[in-house]
Amino acid sequence: MTTISASDVADLRKQTGAGLMDCKKALQESNGDYEGALDYLRKKGQKVAEKRADKEVTEGTVVAMLNATKTTGIIFGLCCETDFVAKNDGFTSLASQLAKLALDSGAENLDQLSALSIDGMTVAEKLVEQTGKTGEKMVVADLSLVKGEKLASYIHAGSKIGVILSYKDGGKAGAEEFFRGVAMHIAAMKPSILNYTEFDADYVAKETESMQSQIKIENEDRTRLGKPLKTVPQFVSRLQLTPEVMAAAEDTIKAELKAEGKPEKIWDKIVPGKLERFVADNTLLDQDKCLLNQFYVLDETKTVGDAVKAFSDQAEIVSFRRVAIG
Repeated sequence: MTTISASDVADLRKQTGAGLMDCKKALQESNGDYEGALDYLRKKGQKVAEKRADKEVTEGTVVAMLNATKTTGIIFGLCCETDFVAKNDGFTSLASQLAKLALDSGAENLDQLSALSIDGMTVAEKLVEQTGKTGEKMVVADLSLVKGEKLASYIHAGSKIGVILSYKDGGKAGAEEFFRGVAMHIAAMKPSILNYTEFDADYVAKETESMQSQIKIENEDRTRLGKPLKTVPQFVSRLQLTPEVMAAAEDTIKAELKAEGKPEKIWDKIVPGKLERFVADNTLLDQDKCLLNQFYVLDETKTVGDAVKAFSDQAEIVSFRRVAIG
């Protein structure tokens, strides 16, 4: 039987990161042949990967990395099965390595990243190898390459949520800090699109019925509990608030003021506020899904769009990407 030295095992472990006993076993099975041992460990990883293929990967870490000029960024999640592996230094180190590799190469999707080389193998093979070491399925999820005039990034505590935001600063100082705050808002409030104008009309119509039904059901519970009822909205998006709808809303408000006996000379002071309330009550979908139409978590008196304009008339959010694990 071939004698396996401690230095041979140590060398194999240094290159592969596999456990001491796995490295020793690999060298024994290959009769001390180094390349054969590497092949043994790769096959072991493939076998484990096959067994774990149907497992859910709900843990991991999100990485957002920008280049030196903050004009190009990569954001993705490296996922595994358990929090124990996700917090391992080797796992987080691999995530950072893959982020840098993707950023330096300009990888735009998972297929491109998977084909890149790392440690003498492809990224896809590296993940299989790591599965063999950890005993857990390991995959890269939601990779995006983001480019822009200016980029801001934010990783939420726990590294399970990350954001990259592309913006124009309007030439005003303090933009980097301000837009990092917007990135924090995105992490917390989970918008899926930038503006309500991106909605499809059929989708909005279906969501209108759904939200109206949900609030009616909730109001039944509120009635039983003696709580104030919520207003059932006529609409759920600014996409539906046409000039005709707004004109009709204003007419209704004025009719109510007249019925209440409010002097017509003060209506101009009251109507704008009531119209704002009408819009707020009838744009619940926008507030849920659209970044610019959400109320800003750092100043809830303004929408995100209003907060950006208050920072600078020339400032603008161009796009964003949010990645979350779990």
